[in-house]
Amino acid sequence: MNLSFNKYQTQDFIKGFLTHVFLMSVTLTCLFPLFWMFRSALMTNETVFVDKSLIPAEIHWENFQIAWVTGKFGIYFLNSVIYTSSVVIGIVVISSLAAYAFSRLEFPGKNFFFYLFVAAMMIPLPGSFVPLYVLMNKLGLVNTRIGYILCMINVGLSMSILLLKTFFDKMPQDLEDAARIDGCGRIGIWWHVALPLARPAIAVIVIFNSLNVWNEYILATLLLNDRDLMPLQRGLMVFQGSHSVDYPLLMAGLTIAAVPIILVYLAMQKHIIKGLSSGAIVG
Repeated sequence: MNLSFNKYQTQDFIKGFLTHVFLMSVTLTCLFPLFWMFRSALMTNETVFVDKSLIPAEIHWENFQIAWVTGKFGIYFLNSVIYTSSVVIGIVVISSLAAYAFSRLEFPGKNFFFYLFVAAMMIPLPGSFVPLYVLMNKLGLVNTRIGYILCMINVGLSMSILLLKTFFDKMPQDLEDAARIDGCGRIGIWWHVALPLARPAIAVIVIFNSLNVWNEYILATLLLNDRDLMPLQRGLMVFQGSHSVDYPLLMAGLTIAAVPIILVYLAMQKHIIKGLSSGAIVG
């Protein structure tokens, strides 16, 4: 009995050890490019390919200041914050109202319009950029902040509506009845009952759409030509074109673009699984 027990214990230990080794190898493979990017940002153009040490002999923090000021990354960063905040707030408000209407109200064409939103998810994003550009051009919103924000809200609506509707479908009817007794109308129920209960799903929507807007490049290239309006990813490519040989400055710009969204993701990653799995349990 003891020999059999020790045999199974040894097998479990070996399996666990090999699994951890594999996962650590994958983690190091993913983290090494980020480390190399940050390391290169602290070097000079003369030593970036010569110095092979993990920590540079001479650290040049001024590369970040040069990239921030000379490369206009301060403006790009502020634009990305404005775009990401505006788009995420717009998506949460519009998608939650639409999802609540699809879930709890009855009106003509309800199923048709809902399946229309679902069908829109099957269209590849680049395929929707052409009609969006034509529409923005006719409305005179090309190369404007509001035009870009409206387009990005449109891009993120379908998935958000589907996720929130699934969540609202599980919401107990008794909560709405109690809110009506307290004098709440439809908007009051949406604000005081539906939204607080949907916080896990909203957290998922905020995370996914923040990542999408922060990293978006193609639509920004189509709509925004003014450097003072460009987000980080678009500005990064312009910066790369102007400083394609100065690798430390380019790496400093990449670090500035990558660090904020990495920190946001690390801080909120637990909400992704919680939000996706909480649709079956409300209350």
